[in-house]
Amino acid sequence: MKHKYLKLLVILFGQLLTIMDIFIINVSIPSVQRDLHASNGEMQFMIAAYLIGFASFLITGGRLGDLYGRKKIYIIGLIAFMVSSIACGISIGAEQLVISRFVQGISAAMMAPQVLSMIQILFPVHHERTKAMGWYGITIGIGTILGQFLGGYFSSLTIMEEPWRLIFLMNIPICLPAVFMSLKLLNESKISVKQSLNMGGVAILSVGLFCAAYALTMSEHEGFHFKNALLMVISAGIIFGFIKNQKKRIQNESSYLIDFELFRYKNFNQGIVAVSFFFIMLDSYFYILSLFFQDGLKISPLEAGEIIAFQGLGFILASAVSVKLILRYGKKALIAGLSFIIVILIFQLFLFRIQTGFPVLWLLLFLHGLGVGSIIPSLANIALSGMPEKLIGNASGVYNTFQQIAAIIGIVAVGSIFYYFLGAKPAVQNYHNAFTIAVLINILCLIFVIVSVFRVPNHVLPEMRCKK
Repeated sequence: MKHKYLKLLVILFGQLLTIMDIFIINVSIPSVQRDLHASNGEMQFMIAAYLIGFASFLITGGRLGDLYGRKKIYIIGLIAFMVSSIACGISIGAEQLVISRFVQGISAAMMAPQVLSMIQILFPVHHERTKAMGWYGITIGIGTILGQFLGGYFSSLTIMEEPWRLIFLMNIPICLPAVFMSLKLLNESKISVKQSLNMGGVAILSVGLFCAAYALTMSEHEGFHFKNALLMVISAGIIFGFIKNQKKRIQNESSYLIDFELFRYKNFNQGIVAVSFFFIMLDSYFYILSLFFQDGLKISPLEAGEIIAFQGLGFILASAVSVKLILRYGKKALIAGLSFIIVILIFQLFLFRIQTGFPVLWLLLFLHGLGVGSIIPSLANIALSGMPEKLIGNASGVYNTFQQIAAIIGIVAVGSIFYYFLGAKPAVQNYHNAFTIAVLINILCLIFVIVSVFRVPNHVLPEMRCKK
């Protein structure tokens, strides 16, 4: 058993890197922009490039693991992540950093599906897998906090002229032992059927997802202009053509990228719907919260970061503690956790005021983190529950892709609504009104998540609770 959890630790290194590097550059933006003489547009691309590369190649990453071995692709992803991190750290110009961040995102997309797949294979017994997914949730929380903390810490060091470079170079001492331990400890797994990678499908899907991810991500900064709208239409056309092509290839018994058999599993479909609405809520909430705290409540960036860190602490604690509740009460515990988040959001509407003291803000964010941490690991568990090994990599890639695209949609859509109600000359009351509308949309998303969890098939329920 201890050997299993040592393997789990090795697997979770990849998840930690993936999450940490989403957030780590945000606090360092002013330093990077000054030292590289980058424009505002180039800085936007530096942030967006990682997310675009990540979202565009998750399905391909999952399929590569299925065909060529999940251990092998995970290790290749770790090495590529380390090399691209070095490239980021030694960048001499904005363009090099943008390209390196994009490659870093692709490297993360090779690792992330293998993490979920190997957890499902390593822990076939449900109560063990639920505990492992709890650690998966803890890793997400640690990565979120570390990313924001280390980004600010390294950028403020005075031991070198451009200390922000350390936020990328620090990945080297994480990747090297992770590669070594992966080679020594992890077992290889892949589908037994001999198939080749559908390179045409990879190219078509990657272009389609790239267009969608680019249009959505840049709309956050530029607004939803004609160019971005056109890219979304092109993306929809490409993905529609890709689906028809893949179905035809499956019928002809040719190599394919997505096995649509996974959509026959009702719990997978409900898990996809649930995680999509949940991440529309979660990422838009954090985006709006940062604006509301700093511009509406006039809280400094450092103080806002400290307050939001309490959310991460609650997340980590709940990921550890909620395992017992999930094992005992199944989806009832999830529905209770989702309802708890709704209650906390309602409290925030009334208590997030200029005169509110920091202890209250810390408490409300901590409680919000408790709710969120009790949900995220279990959504993946529901989606992948009962999935045969031949589909697990494909399912992990699709699941992660929906999660990332939903996160971007949440930021763009809810962010746009927030700015609309904020108006051209925002006053404090306008910020409260805009925040209220955004939170009400978040609550609506959570209601959709509750409905999806409630509709999880009955045959999944015996796996979701322990016998007394």
